[in-house]
Amino acid sequence: MTLAAAMTTVPGSQSVGSLLVVLPALNEADSIGRVVAEVRSREPAADLLVVDDGSIDRTADVARAAGARVMALPFNLGVGGAMRAAYRFAYEEGYSCVVQVDADGQHDPADIGRLRTALTEADVVVGARFAGTGGYVVRGPRRWAMRLLASTLSRLVRTPLTDPTSGFRMVNERALALFAFDFPEEYLGDTVEALVLASRAKLRIAQVPVAMRERTAGTPSQNAFRSCAYLVRVVTAIFLAVARRAPIVRPGSVAEASA
Repeated sequence: MTLAAAMTTVPGSQSVGSLLVVLPALNEADSIGRVVAEVRSREPAADLLVVDDGSIDRTADVARAAGARVMALPFNLGVGGAMRAAYRFAYEEGYSCVVQVDADGQHDPADIGRLRTALTEADVVVGARFAGTGGYVVRGPRRWAMRLLASTLSRLVRTPLTDPTSGFRMVNERALALFAFDFPEEYLGDTVEALVLASRAKLRIAQVPVAMRERTAGTPSQNAFRSCAYLVRVVTAIFLAVARRAPIVRPGSVAEASA
């Protein structure tokens, strides 16, 4: 299925602005309408795309009714696959920057402007939960793994990072030209590997402290077993990020990558 075939539109959604807000969503019918409304309120000049990642509920219908443009994927690809499709769409449509916002309401659209300000001196900006703002707390094995990952990734990309698994991030045209064609789709690839990929392509990475919120609906995916498994997955993700081939550099897109 082509991207065009996967798209549905709503009145007034045809113009292409400089900023595209992307909400990857899987079975988020209970929250997506409120999140779309909040994004539209905070960023009225931005275009908004909901990527329905094979939902079996009314996520796509609710998003359309709220005024969002919807890309309906025929089956679940995971966040990495959904974002790769969104980045390709944004690249082909000529957007200058893209910001990813969770469809469950944890990311505050009021922080989008702060990420965009930071984008003036970076190519990829991460909204970080553990950088001195807000009271978001993670405990136990998952927190240990996140600290190990943050320390390791900071050394790999030569930039201080406290929350490399945050999905709240914004990219400019240079990063978009890379991610539209070469974006990791596996678990943690869209966060961990993507940062290493950007670093190897000589893109500038920065983080902005943000306050994360509790989910407005749905059930968190983590439990005790998954938190322990997260430790193993983090180690695997780091290995894959380092071992992954150098990114493909296309003429006129990003600087020549280093192996």
